Amino acid sequence: MRTQTTNYVARLFAGDLSAFGGPATDEAMAGHIRAEQMSLVLGYSVGIMLANACNAIVLAIALWPSPDRIPALIWAASVAGGAIAFGLQSHAARRITKPQFVSRRAMHRLVRNAFVLGSAWGIVPVAFFANAGAGGQLIITCLCSGMLAGGALAFATIPIAAIAFTAPIFLGIAICLGRNGDLAFLLIAFLVVVYGSVLLRGVFVNSFAFARRVIRQIEAERTVRLDPLTHLPNRVAFNETLDAALKRLALSGEEFAVLLLDLDRFKEVNDQFGHPAGDEFLVQVASRLQRCTRAAEHVARIGGDEFALVMANLTRPEDALEIAERFVAAFSEPFQIEGRQIVGATSVGIVLASRDGNTPLDLMKNADAALYRAKKTGPGTVCFFEQADDRSSRERKALQSDLASAIARNELFLVFQPFLDLGTNRITGFEALLRWQHPSRGLVPPSEFIPVAEETGLIHEIGEWVIRRACATLADWPEDIRVAVNFSAAQFHNTAILQTIVQALADARIAPHRLEIEITESMLLSKYGSAATVLNALLELGVTVALDDFGTGFSSLTYLRKLPFTRIKIDQSFIRDMLVQPDCAAIVKSVISLARDLRIGVVAEGVETADQLEYLRQIACDEVQGYLISRPVAADGVLALLETKTYRATFAA
Repeated sequence: MRTQTTNYVARLFAGDLSAFGGPATDEAMAGHIRAEQMSLVLGYSVGIMLANACNAIVLAIALWPSPDRIPALIWAASVAGGAIAFGLQSHAARRITKPQFVSRRAMHRLVRNAFVLGSAWGIVPVAFFANAGAGGQLIITCLCSGMLAGGALAFATIPIAAIAFTAPIFLGIAICLGRNGDLAFLLIAFLVVVYGSVLLRGVFVNSFAFARRVIRQIEAERTVRLDPLTHLPNRVAFNETLDAALKRLALSGEEFAVLLLDLDRFKEVNDQFGHPAGDEFLVQVASRLQRCTRAAEHVARIGGDEFALVMANLTRPEDALEIAERFVAAFSEPFQIEGRQIVGATSVGIVLASRDGNTPLDLMKNADAALYRAKKTGPGTVCFFEQADDRSSRERKALQSDLASAIARNELFLVFQPFLDLGTNRITGFEALLRWQHPSRGLVPPSEFIPVAEETGLIHEIGEWVIRRACATLADWPEDIRVAVNFSAAQFHNTAILQTIVQALADARIAPHRLEIEITESMLLSKYGSAATVLNALLELGVTVALDDFGTGFSSLTYLRKLPFTRIKIDQSFIRDMLVQPDCAAIVKSVISLARDLRIGVVAEGVETADQLEYLRQIACDEVQGYLISRPVAADGVLALLETKTYRATFAA
């Protein structure tokens, strides 16, 4: 009971209209309504305060002949000074962008100030009416009536504030009139009660209508500014919030932070379990993220799996870090989706205004740069923007720009590293490796430009070029030699890749079985939903498929059982340590034995010593690849390598 009473009082003094039987709202909607109410009050306040100051001066002049001259002067000076100060403060507040949310505490202050001002005028009839002359009494009557009407007008949308302002004046008038038994005064008292009732009724009717109008307006705007899936603000709403924060920064110096989030495993969920599961994942993520913020702030969904927050009224950077860490911690518990437990993670980039920018473009660009560094560090990382991020972002964009025209400028080329068959001691094929010779940067490592290509979508154009060039080169080699081409997850997701392969084989006039596609376990993990379809289509075409870097991912045997692999490639980390670490040797032997039982070929990567080669021969590995056999060679060196007579002698048992 006490809790209900406390809650009712809190809602009452926060201006919540449901306390008077008005429309019920949640706290977010109530905050929006309070913002509109406060905006109207501030709109009236300058004029109302000037009227208060003017009325106080008029009253002082009217009471000059009375014995209460000195108290009246003190009262008038206090009210006029306070009214002018509050009017100037309200004028300054109106210049700042209207907030989208006003807290209960701000409304409490407004109600308190209304009560203080009403009490100041409620004192007048009690303190000065009896000793005033006829003219002074007439002035007091007019002023109190005017204050009642003015207060009802100023607080026409906030009943509790209207009551707080007018109640002390009504009480003061009642005390004043009650001291005199004159019938005229009793009639005046009756009229005051009637007029007051009409005024307050008008306040309630107007405030309820106002609240319903605001609710309808907000609900209509939500259709434009609300993400239909998560019910969070969308990019439009986020941009408006960011613009408003920048205006407040310029006018009042109110600093803020922007937090940019990216889900680290959304594509994995979306592709492995389907789009409905991906949608449910986003809904649950949105709910968790919103619970981490303050009541006045809303996380926005600004992209597929990107979220952002404008954290207003920032007092110290640590506050933004605390919210970001809450976001990360929100993913500590698995998500329950369609009877499955799905583990999620997020990375966060943070920028501080105005330190890191004072335009929307600069802030979002720098937030993206900070997020990029966080994602590179690993899931669950929070990074503030640093100048090094800006340099890195500019370099990445410059690299992207150069990469976009690298094919046209003939800067990309392929090198080929051979596979050696340990049974026949002959080269059976080559892996095509992409290289980029930049005119000023020199040889750019694939580890630098491939991620950029995947992020920007250039990987599709580059991948098509690699397939066509590899097939065209293969056409000049002996018919028993194959070429292997690496595929990234982004390429595999492109359904047009099958047509590209068919066209490349047709143009080069080579048999499909001579082309081998290499995919990684990590790619299967993120793209398992479409992998079986594409891989089976490749198998029907006659192309062979190899599982690259086997052992470094999740090594699920489901892949080997359900997907049509021709070969698996044991990662070089196991080959490098198999002669010094028994567990690595055991893994290598087990993989070779498993592959033999499944009738899948095995290639050992990274063979660099004769001892490694001999050990692999003893445990019946099919093929090897590494610097011991040959470093990657240019296309014009492949035929020379195939014709070399020392190979059989060098690697014979």
